Amino acid sequence: MKIVDEIIKEVRDKGDIAVSYYTKKFDKASLNSFIVTREEVKKAYEQVDKSTIKSIKLAKKSIEFFAKQQLKQFRNFEIKKNGVVLGQRVVPIERIGVYIPGGNYPLPSTALMCIVPARLAGTKEIIACSPRIRPETIVAADIAGADRIFRIGGAQAIAAMAYGTKQIPKVDKIVGPGNIYVTAAKKAVYGDCGIDFLAGPSEVMILADETADYRIIAIDLMAQLEHDINARAFLAANSAALVKKVRIEIERLMLELTTKGIIKQSLKNLRIKVVKNMDEAVSFANEIAPEHLELQIKNPEKYLSRLNSYGSLFLGKYSAEAFGDYCSGTNHVLPTNGGARFTSGLSVRDFVKLQTYQKIDRKGAVNLAPVALKLSKTEGLDAHNRSIKTRLANYLNQNKNGN
Repeated sequence: MKIVDEIIKEVRDKGDIAVSYYTKKFDKASLNSFIVTREEVKKAYEQVDKSTIKSIKLAKKSIEFFAKQQLKQFRNFEIKKNGVVLGQRVVPIERIGVYIPGGNYPLPSTALMCIVPARLAGTKEIIACSPRIRPETIVAADIAGADRIFRIGGAQAIAAMAYGTKQIPKVDKIVGPGNIYVTAAKKAVYGDCGIDFLAGPSEVMILADETADYRIIAIDLMAQLEHDINARAFLAANSAALVKKVRIEIERLMLELTTKGIIKQSLKNLRIKVVKNMDEAVSFANEIAPEHLELQIKNPEKYLSRLNSYGSLFLGKYSAEAFGDYCSGTNHVLPTNGGARFTSGLSVRDFVKLQTYQKIDRKGAVNLAPVALKLSKTEGLDAHNRSIKTRLANYLNQNKNGN
């Protein structure tokens, strides 16, 4: 936080000069202009093969389809009862800043996950920031609907979006995952602008019984551990024999995977627990509240109502968490480190405001007055009390005059 606070202060005070300085310091890139121009976007399309572009477009359709269903849950409405009209308006947040990590791997999927629901929600302007941005990410951000794309990252990008510079517009809310410095920066700027949530290293938990395929379990654990050296993985199984097979398969896969360098370090974060039964496994899952939760068990739907803390749930052997990362339709920007106990993953909801309104007529004011007068007196708020009495007296006078 000390490092991040200094970066934020410098960006607030010096704007683009500070952004350039920290970009050169941390990303080894000398930049005067941060924006990815339309010419560069066009060139990115030429650098990315057609099959990848096709896959990005298909993934966008799946994410958009699910987001549309979510949006249906939020609607404008107006109701009237006893002289009181109450209403709700669903209003999109006007300007969104999306952070797309650019560390170990290019993450075009994150561009889709963050930008598509914002565009669908009706956000007027979406900007995207990503360090050392690669052609695949530029193409994905463009296909998803970003208005402007910037080649900056780290805490300096978060600060620039939160407070604005000559080149980077100030946004109303910042979404998207990042490393520990990005997360710390989001925490620091929260209040000056909105954020989605604070996400830490990625994680998966697998609940397995004796019917599970040890090969699927092993590769899915390693698929999570290859994200970065701080990624976490959990396995709760009711079979010691299955656990033994999983361990052997992990050792075998370590000889093959191209990402074994990272996994070798993150394997220290693998926790395996042999449980007596699935009831114990479910309790363990609710305690950990994992980002991704896989049920590699017989009749997984049986336990659905008893699981209440997870970012996203994957039922059955064909439901690879990797599908959720890319193209099944649900969002892969999810709470980690127990955050699923109190929040949920990124969705259309993060890009709209539910604004309420009311219209109270004379009858409604008389009906509400006794409760409001009593509570305002209890709280000792005299002006609140008189505000109500003034309206009440006005109503009574109008009645005396025949109005």
